[in-house]
Amino acid sequence: MNSVLKSVLILIFTAYIPESISIQPKERQMNVTGSFEVALTPVKHDEYAAGRMLIIKTYSGSLAGTGKGQMLSKRTEGGASVYSAIEEFSGRLDGKSGGFTLVHNGYMSAQEQNLSVIILPGSGTKALTGIEGSMEITKTASGHTYT
Repeated sequence: MNSVLKSVLILIFTAYIPESISIQPKERQMNVTGSFEVALTPVKHDEYAAGRMLIIKTYSGSLAGTGKGQMLSKRTEGGASVYSAIEEFSGRLDGKSGGFTLVHNGYMSAQEQNLSVIILPGSGTKALTGIEGSMEITKTASGHTYT
């Protein structure tokens, strides 16, 4: 095939979109900030090396509502620690009502610390259906903030 015919075929194939495919524009990317209060309630299990806590958070700012979940954590004799948590948020985000699941994973050692908090893809409900993203948590002397 000559190069002109190849170019024409490529244009035809890339321009054709079947009617059964729905193209939805992505919503805008947003950055929101605020603060939260957190209450942790230990659940005692003396025979297990990891600790478990119940979490209740009250969010204010662009994210307003309640987060409820559970956390597993472990601190070693050397001072390294790790935690994982699942948190269910219910409330409003930038004026939209609904909920989603936050997945927390973090660790800390003498050399480094790492924290990842993501929104579980596919967990959004009501007006927050389809939400994706992550959260950064900062602890300061005056409390906790999120971005």
